[in-house]
Amino acid sequence: MKTGLEGQYVIKNNKKLRLGYTTGSCAAGASQAAVRMLLTGKKVKEVELMTPKGILLHLEILDITREENRVICAVRKDGGDDPDMTNGMLIYACAEKCSGGGIHIDGGVGVGRITRAGLEQPVGEAAINRVPRTMISREAQRVMDEEEYEGGILITISAPQGERIAAKTFNPRLGIKGGISILGTSGIVEPMSEVALIRSIEVEMDMRIAQGEEYLLVTPGNYGAAYLKESMQSLPFEKSMKCSNYVGETLDMALAKGVKGILFVAHIGKFVKVAAGIMNTHSHQADARMEVLASNAIRVGADLETARKVLASETTDEALEIIQNTPYFQAAMDETARRVHYYLNHHCYGQMLTGAVLFSNTYGYLAKTSTADQLIEVLTQREESK
Repeated sequence: MKTGLEGQYVIKNNKKLRLGYTTGSCAAGASQAAVRMLLTGKKVKEVELMTPKGILLHLEILDITREENRVICAVRKDGGDDPDMTNGMLIYACAEKCSGGGIHIDGGVGVGRITRAGLEQPVGEAAINRVPRTMISREAQRVMDEEEYEGGILITISAPQGERIAAKTFNPRLGIKGGISILGTSGIVEPMSEVALIRSIEVEMDMRIAQGEEYLLVTPGNYGAAYLKESMQSLPFEKSMKCSNYVGETLDMALAKGVKGILFVAHIGKFVKVAAGIMNTHSHQADARMEVLASNAIRVGADLETARKVLASETTDEALEIIQNTPYFQAAMDETARRVHYYLNHHCYGQMLTGAVLFSNTYGYLAKTSTADQLIEVLTQREESK
């Protein structure tokens, strides 16, 4: 079956990657079909759905259940070539008449509930974001207008596999319990979208701020999270958030939202790049790891032969081993931390307190910025006062 996305792709790393459609599009398409079958009594096998991106989708309607007072049906999620946990899931809509007028939207089995302030929907509401809600309402209203129906319609969105899959996503960290979120701002999934990744960071940051957190505890990824949990137990691990490679974007968002300070707990393999002012630490953006380590070793007294060996290293741990065999190891680490702080501070124009703790999986703690202890104290005191 043709979906309307044939020939639609993006190019990433010299590869063509097929576009897909969001859980929001699935919910809207299933809602359109369920309402139409409820009001006309006729079976619907396919619907057309115009997405906010302007791409017209043709969606197959699956697993139809038609009863006297309600209709349930589903659309299968297709994430294209994006590595998406929800790919292949059936997203269901149940449409039933209700008293009063208007369209009412709720979440059923496998759709999460909001338990913390700061997300798009209020606490207690189903985790169906604003744009998908608008799409669902638009599709239902169009059918109601065509059929001249003026009563009320209750639409319940569900995802039977949602609770299991949500356990592998950010939802539990965000305070979304019991299932997945129904998402999408364009209706279309663009594989490996940086915009989507950065937006997920912003969503978590908004939640932290809404809970009154003026200082943020941030790790770039799993290594930082593991080190924080195991080696910095005075800090509130459960309040930490991840920024992936997007150090600069995280600083920009925090500054714009009035955050007072950020402490990064970061693996040297990522954050050594920040010591050169590189604010996107992905290897496709830049890689100056060995150059930074070599230059900082020279700055504190190491000889040129040590620098050459560092420059020839393949990994930061290999480079650290070389520097450790000199008298300048700690001084080089402290110099790296000093430069990390300089560029963090420079990026946010000195308008926010920034700091970092650097570590390696092999050598453990390496160094921290001059501001790290102050940030650790603030974060610890704020947690103890709650």
